[in-house]
Amino acid sequence: MDKPDQPNQRHRKLLLLLGAFITIVFISVILYPRARDTWSAPLGPSLDLPTNTPIIQAQIETDENFVIPTPEIEFTPTSVESPLENSPPTKFPNPTTIPTPTENPLCGGPPLMYILGMGIDTKDLSYTYGLADVIRIARVDFITPRVTVLSIPRDLWVEIPEIEDHGITHGKINQSFFYGGPGMKYYSGPGAGPGLVARTINHNMDLRADHYGALNMYVFEEIIDAVGGIDVYLPEDVDGTPVDKHTRDMGYFYAGNNHFNGEQAVKFSRIRKRYSDYKRVDNQNLVICALKEKLLSPRILPSIPKIISSFHGSVLTDLSLEQLGQLACLLPKIESENLIFSSLPQDILEHGYTYSPQMKNQTYATLTEMEMLRGYIDQFKSGDWPDKQGESTCP
Repeated sequence: MDKPDQPNQRHRKLLLLLGAFITIVFISVILYPRARDTWSAPLGPSLDLPTNTPIIQAQIETDENFVIPTPEIEFTPTSVESPLENSPPTKFPNPTTIPTPTENPLCGGPPLMYILGMGIDTKDLSYTYGLADVIRIARVDFITPRVTVLSIPRDLWVEIPEIEDHGITHGKINQSFFYGGPGMKYYSGPGAGPGLVARTINHNMDLRADHYGALNMYVFEEIIDAVGGIDVYLPEDVDGTPVDKHTRDMGYFYAGNNHFNGEQAVKFSRIRKRYSDYKRVDNQNLVICALKEKLLSPRILPSIPKIISSFHGSVLTDLSLEQLGQLACLLPKIESENLIFSSLPQDILEHGYTYSPQMKNQTYATLTEMEMLRGYIDQFKSGDWPDKQGESTCP
């Protein structure tokens, strides 16, 4: 009795199969490429610098013409007699050659990624103007895994490239963001403010960033508040109260356990009047470690993608959603001792005054012999410096 209905059933099955096939083709040919393009597209203008491809031992052995370029950059601070000039030359070991990786990088990332991080002193979310008052370079190792964060002094006196036509050749490194911003219209290269900061670092230190992230202090406040604040343990009191009528009140923070909201975290991170820039960097490291701990908490970890998306448009970055996902994936895999913070050694830096052609006056700056600085940067790139025995890590 059911036989007359069998052709109709077969016909319906064929139609269902055909519909499923068309749907799969539509997703594969049209929707998936669009989604994939969105997933892997940079969220902002790229730096367009050559990538930091690791020096693979096999490449050196098989290519007799392979040469590691060594840029020659002369830098002579003016108006300051540096005691470094009479110091014996510092000898650095040759940068370690990175062996051919025997393990696959974690989370689908590259073996290494260098990220330029900047904190900008502006309220403007378009970042038309502003100074890069916090500059960090993160060396992200997806194989170990390990993240080494190097702080660059904001007042470091450097050569600023690509804006000579406007009469600017030197300045503080934090000014390179200002000169590169769309408001000044001095710099026409890729990446605007972050692009000129990255090129300034590369020009002076031979350190190329693969990607960048920049945010202002108000966005950082909102990020801290979005995760419910952070918990910071202070071994001693930190005094940010005014030292004179021109100093802002950053608060007074007592030794022991402290819970910071966004505003308190930012104020704590900016304290330096009674201390030094090194103390401020140490305070910032405490905040970063506390934020890492909060992001890894079971309540917050699942919300990271939503938190990231909520700040889209408030943060400057050329990372893609895919790369942000790789970094978020790597974060819980990094042991505390493998998140290392470092600054340039104090004995290669000198704080004084030099002549600024733009200001036509003496200006306070941090001075150094660039050849000596590049020796440390070579070790940083090779992974030999800093090591976790000599530098601060998250508790």
